Amino acid sequence: MAVKEIDVKLFAKMFLAGAKYLDNSKEEINELNVFPVPDGDTGTNMTMTIMSAAKEVRDLGENPEMKSLCKAMSGGSLRGARGNSGVILSQLLRGFTKAVRDEQIITVPLFGAACTKAVETAYKAVMKPTEGTILTVARGMGEKAAEMIEDGADDFDVIIPALCEYGEAVLAQTPELLPVLKQAGVVDSGGAGLMKVIRGALDMYQGKEIDLTISDEPIAKVDDSRPSKADEVLKNIYHTQIKAIVSKPINSKLESDVKAYLASIGELKTFTSNGSEVTIDMNTDDPGLVLQKGLKLGILTDVKINCRSRQNAAEVTDNKEAAPAPEPQGEPSEFGFIAVSAGDGLADIFRSLGVNYVIEGGQTMNPSTADILDAIEKVNARTVFVLPNNKNIIMAANQARDLSTDKEVLVIPTKTIPQGITAAINFSEGISADENEQTMIEAIGTVKTGEITYAVRDTNIDDHDIKKGDYMGIGDKKILAVGTDMDQVVIDMLSEMVEDSSELISLYFGSDVPEGDAIALKDKISGKFTGLDVDIQNGGQPVYYYIVSVE
Repeated sequence: MAVKEIDVKLFAKMFLAGAKYLDNSKEEINELNVFPVPDGDTGTNMTMTIMSAAKEVRDLGENPEMKSLCKAMSGGSLRGARGNSGVILSQLLRGFTKAVRDEQIITVPLFGAACTKAVETAYKAVMKPTEGTILTVARGMGEKAAEMIEDGADDFDVIIPALCEYGEAVLAQTPELLPVLKQAGVVDSGGAGLMKVIRGALDMYQGKEIDLTISDEPIAKVDDSRPSKADEVLKNIYHTQIKAIVSKPINSKLESDVKAYLASIGELKTFTSNGSEVTIDMNTDDPGLVLQKGLKLGILTDVKINCRSRQNAAEVTDNKEAAPAPEPQGEPSEFGFIAVSAGDGLADIFRSLGVNYVIEGGQTMNPSTADILDAIEKVNARTVFVLPNNKNIIMAANQARDLSTDKEVLVIPTKTIPQGITAAINFSEGISADENEQTMIEAIGTVKTGEITYAVRDTNIDDHDIKKGDYMGIGDKKILAVGTDMDQVVIDMLSEMVEDSSELISLYFGSDVPEGDAIALKDKISGKFTGLDVDIQNGGQPVYYYIVSVE
């Protein structure tokens, strides 16, 4: 007998099953990165996006209403969206749920309309859609659903398996649509992530036993086990201490939940609460997560973060505030700035340029829409400029802008850290927000960026034979240099970037580069590119040994 309806309870289970399948496959999706770099994070981003919604769906219980279910799926994924593929996934969910939210059952015609709405919504969210991506896979399935229903298909037992099979076929063709995928020998990672969701939903629909338990534990980040040029460090290398004035009483359950969370992200030394103030003392590899938890408890009044070396297990850096406490309320200023950056040195540079709030993030740890929206709310200004400083964060920033209701938010589409620094430098208090926006966008167009990291696998891309462990110099659009000598790779990369009109080379060295090595490289660059000013600064960034700009 034909199955012509899907009820709310089954719809919720299908969504949760899709979320679980994606969660279980995130590392597989991460490895589909086109460039063989140690920061493939599509799987992690998409998982964190859908899990944000899955937790809200879980909290609805076993018998949700359709409207509340759709609100949880759409709102949870929109706020939790990370990375471009995560944002697109959230828009697909937004479009689908918008079409079905006013009904209590999903009929075959409604399902077809919802698939079409999902694709339309996702495409509208992308300024310049690229075929051969998650959008292509989603559109293929949407068109297939419309075609089958128009031809008279009225049985979900036929339609859903056919859509899954067709989606897999479209995914397999993505390398033919996007040459860079074909050259790298991979399918599109975002499309692959989407198909994990669809496969999970299909298996649940067909009655497969699936564990739908949704954990509150944070999603593990991409393993960053790159070769280091600095001293080897301890696990949980950041000694993190915070104090917060709490906004609500800390009962025993809340205290237990907070302690469990903190223990999951590091070594919790002490957690004390006197009713009005909480103190946390712990060691962790990600102090940003501790700060985020503290901000959810109340207002941060004291933040101290020190790095410990393996040689003496002692604190070796001055206390640095990794993220500012919320600014005091009062008359708002005309303009405010938010920047996304990873590394104490880079954060200090942005603050010195007038940035009010630095969101800890970048490669391997893209902030969510909610993270950016939270920062916007904390900046006490009428107009807030957002500098994403990463092409994979721009869409989440735009989504946060669209969700902000009480401030004018302008996202400057900075794709790299040097572009963000240039944008901040070119801001002027004496002109309007629109004029500043135009000035900054024009300025970032003059900046060339290169980044040095290492290869995680053998491949051939951009006419370079790359071996695992090689150093790579990656430019704005392609790999510019490859080799086994890091300094030579930097110089070879710069040779591709420097033009007759170039005047300045800026070098930001990362957390794995001793300062002496960076200074020696600066001297080599000055000797090679005579006539250009060469500036060096400690960025402290992870993943990339050097970030280089040419202006």
